[in-house]
Amino acid sequence: VQLQASGGGLVQAGGSLTLSCTASGINFDEKSMGWFRQAPGKEREFVAGITYTGRPTVSLDSVKGRFSVSRSRARNTMYLQMNSLRPEDTAVYYCAASSRSFYFERTPGHFGSWGQGTQVTVSS
Repeated sequence: VQLQASGGGLVQAGGSLTLSCTASGINFDEKSMGWFRQAPGKEREFVAGITYTGRPTVSLDSVKGRFSVSRSRARNTMYLQMNSLRPEDTAVYYCAASSRSFYFERTPGHFGSWGQGTQVTVSS
């Protein structure tokens, strides 16, 4: 099982980034997927997720209206579109695949596969 996250980088406040997470070795069509982030000295938090059917949920109040999540079955890839970025969005962003099939998950313990993380840095 491999989740390859990409798309992070350095961006000025107000800018945009699109993160990608490509999965291999799992039945992508049966798994809900999630994006988490972890800033230095803080706990990992659930940002957004998407069901195996493609229904998105943006969970973190501070990013609602600015971030959106989507997936492509054809590409086995999940995306996180991040707009109007703020310095407080600076973190390592991780993608993850749920352990169980056909369930929507939010807590880290329910995700069995993780990407390596991609750094997002927003300068003021």
